[in-house]
Amino acid sequence: MATRRRDKRKEYLTVKDLQKVLDSCPLQLNPIDEVWPNIYIGNVAIAHNKAALQNLGITHVLNAAHSKKGSIGDQRFYGNDFVYCGIPADDSTHFDLDVYFKPAAEFIHKALKSPHGKVLVHCIVGMSRSSTLVLAYLIIYQHMSLKRALQKLVQKRPIYPNKNFLALLLDLDLQLTRKKKMCCLLS
Repeated sequence: MATRRRDKRKEYLTVKDLQKVLDSCPLQLNPIDEVWPNIYIGNVAIAHNKAALQNLGITHVLNAAHSKKGSIGDQRFYGNDFVYCGIPADDSTHFDLDVYFKPAAEFIHKALKSPHGKVLVHCIVGMSRSSTLVLAYLIIYQHMSLKRALQKLVQKRPIYPNKNFLALLLDLDLQLTRKKKMCCLLS
């Protein structure tokens, strides 16, 4: 009986397990990196450099650090050059970023479906909020497990979602895994 319980615990990842994956990244932090075909994660400086974004062919900008007070990184700043979506997220242990997982994933998905679509997902540094939203996209639309999505991203960019965001992503991963299992049982 005790062996069975230990085996079941091994099935579920913890935030510490995920942090070990994140800690394995040997890469240096750049202003912007392509982390998935036509998906880029970057910092606020690159997001405010329209010429650099146009040179990269970016068509859509998802700002995971949108200020409700207005800033140069909003739709007025980008004009008709880019399709913009702003999420007013805080990089804190109390912010419920999960309410934005599906809308952000949908924005990324639609961007990639558009002609020549390339999307920049950014926050301030490009490590926590932005990477969390890209991970949610990979889980929801690419049907990856969270661990696999993390492994893919750390091959391209050093990322480090905060503990709260990792826990929210674990919940998303678990919900979708349960949903898949239920669908298989009902088929």
